[in-house]
Amino acid sequence: MVDQYAQTPVGAEPSMLPSIRWDEPPEGPVLVLLDQTRLPVEETELVCTDVPALVQAIRTLAVRGAPLLGIAGAYGVALAALRGYDVEDAATQLSQARPTAVNLGYGVRRARDAYRSAVDQGAGLEQAAAAALAEAKLLHREDAEASTRMAEFGLSLLDELLPGGGHRILTHCNTGALVSGGEGTAFAVALSAHRAGRLRRLWVDETRPLLQGARLTAYEAARNGMAYTLLTDNAAGSLFAAGEVDAVLIGADRIAADGSTANKVGSYPLAVLARYHHVPFIVVAPTTTIDLDTPDGASIEVEQRPGHEVTEVTAPQVAAGAEAGSGMPVAPLGTQAYNPAFDVTPPELVTAIVTEKGALSPVTGAGIAELCVRSRQGNDELMG
Repeated sequence: MVDQYAQTPVGAEPSMLPSIRWDEPPEGPVLVLLDQTRLPVEETELVCTDVPALVQAIRTLAVRGAPLLGIAGAYGVALAALRGYDVEDAATQLSQARPTAVNLGYGVRRARDAYRSAVDQGAGLEQAAAAALAEAKLLHREDAEASTRMAEFGLSLLDELLPGGGHRILTHCNTGALVSGGEGTAFAVALSAHRAGRLRRLWVDETRPLLQGARLTAYEAARNGMAYTLLTDNAAGSLFAAGEVDAVLIGADRIAADGSTANKVGSYPLAVLARYHHVPFIVVAPTTTIDLDTPDGASIEVEQRPGHEVTEVTAPQVAAGAEAGSGMPVAPLGTQAYNPAFDVTPPELVTAIVTEKGALSPVTGAGIAELCVRSRQGNDELMG
């Protein structure tokens, strides 16, 4: 069940509501989400009291972004456990909500495995549910810490590649605090450059068809006082040709074992443009986004979204998951639409992948495997 929890007109408060938070009102535990489908018009929170409501929020993009989906998935398992629902069924529903974002399944598995382990060790259902919640909260903290480290490593890499500062960065989709337990992935690097006085301009792709760049990245840039300019996706080529882009920074929803990267559709054309114009193309993502079970880019399952997202324009006040016919038509009735949510960039077009464990360049399968080893070692140190 989803309820509207709070509503704040943008501009009424200097700080943004958290993208996700756990709450325990007298009626029982809930997962509270900032409804990203309503930004930038208003900040509205959704209260999820069960897993079907959370699954719906994930599919309609009320909550989105690879790292945040992992956190949401873990909290979803805890929510099911604490409210007495079937944990295994909840884990299955959540894992299948969006197929491309590997973090979602990762977060679900961590909380589910914590629950299973507690049960196997003789804990009661209440104690097992508490273990799942503790794991979700741990993942939330870890992601915030990873965000800080990615910002540091990313800024160091930018300064190395582009000495002298004054960086003009092009970004695609949304990769800030709205997708993370911290300040984000690629956006966090740009924000770090801004705070250091080394960001000259943030170029923000609109990111069609759902306008995550226009609605969300511009919203975050404005709130942080960054110098930014919004452009339609197909205007990026003219910026490169004019020499106005120093680097491209994007996030990732899945990184395959060979370094192929799935990100919001429109990322691959930017990589091609960047290579032609000799501009660094940098992917910023936590190691939890790496999936060694996916061998290469061709093996990444790309989510196909409803066609009406392309053939209609929907106002931010109407959820992205609204039924066909709820928006303003921009194509003739019956028009077929091709609407992949993501595209895949091969590793040879990626200058570097920045993670919380450091930057990898050149991007190779061996390097990806080494990052994962370092990540596991770090987790073992935390656990032990």
